[in-house]
Amino acid sequence: MLLSVVNLSKEFWVRPGPDKPLKRIEVLKSLNLEIKRGEIVGILGDSGSGKSTLAKIILRLLEPSAGKVYYEGRDIFALSGKDLLSWRKRVQIVFQNPYRSLPPRKRVATILSEVIRYHRIIKERRQEKDYIENLLRLVGLSQEDGEKFPYQFSGGERQRIAIARSLAVNPELLVLDEPTSNLDLSIQAQVINFLTELREKLNLTYLFITHDRDLAAYFCDRLLELRSGTLQPL
Repeated sequence: MLLSVVNLSKEFWVRPGPDKPLKRIEVLKSLNLEIKRGEIVGILGDSGSGKSTLAKIILRLLEPSAGKVYYEGRDIFALSGKDLLSWRKRVQIVFQNPYRSLPPRKRVATILSEVIRYHRIIKERRQEKDYIENLLRLVGLSQEDGEKFPYQFSGGERQRIAIARSLAVNPELLVLDEPTSNLDLSIQAQVINFLTELREKLNLTYLFITHDRDLAAYFCDRLLELRSGTLQPL
């Protein structure tokens, strides 16, 4: 099993108003999830159902209140140092809004090079240009696009750049957090078809988080609904 989530719970303490006592809100309740390598698993849920909270825990951006997350049998919250850095290259995210997830004042090539250098993907700097060109070609963009700024692209093209940034570290699992919700319907279809091609070409595994039931049914191998803090099969 590539990813296993076991008896996961997450609670938050919030203050509903001035002079009000703290209130405990349980978002996830003994949740279980398994994802096999190569699968596309869709998670449906209304706004506020806990979809993004689950994604952040899987990415180790939030700590769970209880439970475990295993990647190929290893507890991800027990990883540290080089092991943690290595794991972070294997699991990446594509955010919901390509208009906000890309730094507007940096050229596309710079955005990609920062990721490549941080994770030391290539050993020699002179190979970086070719690596970036190959990434751009992989997502259907040109070498010249690397010298442009994000504002010079359409929404669908920006999402391709965001996907290229995630692919720069050769991941195995992509968490797709509402990756098409800010796009027009025709562009949504292009991005979904493109993601399908990438999956086959690179043997990727996807966790697809969405509120769009029809889109998830078309794209995913298996659907689950997050309801009352737990996942229910559809």
